[in-house]
Amino acid sequence: MSDQTPAPRDEAENLPAAPGTTPEPVQIGVRHGMFGAQDSGDTSGYDGLVSPILFPATAVRPYGRYFDEVADLLQEALDDRATPYTDAVERVVVDRDELTLFIRREHLLAVAQALRDEPALRFELCLGVSGVHYPHETGRELHAVYHLMSITHGHRRIRLEVTAPDDDPHIPSIVSVYPANDWHERETWDMFGIQFDGHPSLTRILMPDDWPGHPQRKDYPLGGIPVEYKGGTVPPPDQRRSYN
Repeated sequence: MSDQTPAPRDEAENLPAAPGTTPEPVQIGVRHGMFGAQDSGDTSGYDGLVSPILFPATAVRPYGRYFDEVADLLQEALDDRATPYTDAVERVVVDRDELTLFIRREHLLAVAQALRDEPALRFELCLGVSGVHYPHETGRELHAVYHLMSITHGHRRIRLEVTAPDDDPHIPSIVSVYPANDWHERETWDMFGIQFDGHPSLTRILMPDDWPGHPQRKDYPLGGIPVEYKGGTVPPPDQRRSYN
């Protein structure tokens, strides 16, 4: 059966945990408005919107699909390399039909090496790394997210997620394992300020070398450029008047 095809309903070992046994999402904060603008008026009409910021809870076995097999194989591979699985993998999340392994940053290289080299896993491709900034998640504000694919085993896909605090934004580079990640790590450093230790040349790739700050962080100042349309000028968002 293809990895992309759901298992028959009578194969209980391949089904996700039953409703009621899956933990509820974890609320880490509240979002006000639609676009996160706080230093100027929200003229979109959504300024009164209040919504919780939710993180998926830790998954409960069985995870479903091929996810249990990948977790078991990774545990065996790490144990063989003298890196205990419980030390390396902080938690497992299954959400929106994706498997995410939260990896402690000091074990990222060992996990990446095992996922690439173990014959039963063979995640040969890292499709890149992207950054996320969660200012309300104290001590874990910066996240680096890696998407891996195994061509050998039917295009299986998993995600790795690694966190770092704002005051110590260091995560090991995995360029030695996945060389093409060179440019993706540079972009994530440029936009979010994550320091990828061991990167061969961690320099800006999108912004000028002397650019101050990291533009995709949520605490970066809102900016813009004036837009002229048929004789009328629309100022940048942070210069528009507010509405009560």
